[in-house]
Amino acid sequence: MMTAAATIAAPDRADLRAALSGRAIVLVGMMGSGKSSVGRRLAGRLGLPFVDADTEIETAAGMTIPEIFAQRGEAEFRDGERRVISRILTTRAPLVLATGGGAFMNAETRERVKELGISVWLKAEPDVLMRRVRKRSNRPLLQTADPEATLRRMLAEREPVYALADLTILSSDEPHEVVVGETIAALGGYLGLAGGEATS
Repeated sequence: MMTAAATIAAPDRADLRAALSGRAIVLVGMMGSGKSSVGRRLAGRLGLPFVDADTEIETAAGMTIPEIFAQRGEAEFRDGERRVISRILTTRAPLVLATGGGAFMNAETRERVKELGISVWLKAEPDVLMRRVRKRSNRPLLQTADPEATLRRMLAEREPVYALADLTILSSDEPHEVVVGETIAALGGYLGLAGGEATS
């Protein structure tokens, strides 16, 4: 596991894309950690396609994620999520893929990501996550009497698994562009490129 430092120089975009060797960059982490926002900007900087797994799941199912949870339950949602992510990684890499908060918890998905991609955990503190998720009401797992307690419990359960990711990047209240720059630098270090390094 590596954590990027803010002052690291970024590697050349073409070099980084070549070093990926067709692999995907897969963003994992809690809801509200910035996977979609950072992922979209990261893909733009690298000249790669961006895919949001949740959007792909909704398209495949013909309904929104809250509707899938309500009508089919979480277990069926997770099974569909696993299939969709596997299909994206197999047929559409190289790309930047933002996954749902629970996707990396699936052992089969983690193996698929390890085989076909580089995983990046966007790690954010609970108060940062809570401020962000309060802006949206379409979080099925937070439809509880105490959403903050629920989020903290989920974070405690998931963090040991997220920590298995190849890279860890802190997602704070800094602008997303800062997080993108740190991610590119850390990827360069992970891939052994000049100009990119990472601190563990």
